[in-house]
Amino acid sequence: MSKTTAVLTTFFAGTVAVGFAAYRGVQRPGEPVMGDVVREIEALGAMRSGLAESFTGEPDKETFGRVCMPVGAEAKRLATENGWKIAQLAERYRNPEHKLDYEALRVFKMMEDDTGLMGLWIRTEMDGAAGSRYFRRIDVEPACLACHGSKANRPQFVKDGYPDDRAYGFDVGDLRGLFSVFVTD
Repeated sequence: MSKTTAVLTTFFAGTVAVGFAAYRGVQRPGEPVMGDVVREIEALGAMRSGLAESFTGEPDKETFGRVCMPVGAEAKRLATENGWKIAQLAERYRNPEHKLDYEALRVFKMMEDDTGLMGLWIRTEMDGAAGSRYFRRIDVEPACLACHGSKANRPQFVKDGYPDDRAYGFDVGDLRGLFSVFVTD
């Protein structure tokens, strides 16, 4: 059993409450950065929702630039400014770089089974460094269906730009993916 598997086994067997407590703003002693991560990712999620709600009309490349790209740019800014590793991950991804890794897949399945589970912390290692990883659900909103609804109705720029696209077939309220934030100790 790998160290990550052992951590996950321990986590999934008995420390789920830590994830819930962290999401609700309760910080573990000595780790105030956890509250910062949750606040920033909540703000990033709110930004995503606000930009999606602002979308009207038929989506095109400019829509992507106004709605999706700013979220990615803000995630990169937060990562650089704070020394965090931030990713948007999905089971049905458009970009293969956003494919769920093993830990994220386990959390994704938990969130799929429990629609009330909004965020979750785990202890893990990434790239040889010990730390904590926060996951926050990303749900499909009505405006998301313009690009993530039926396969046939995806905009042409998506079909052309992502020939191996898997990010379609969603309904409002579906779990679209996860924000993942890794913070070293």
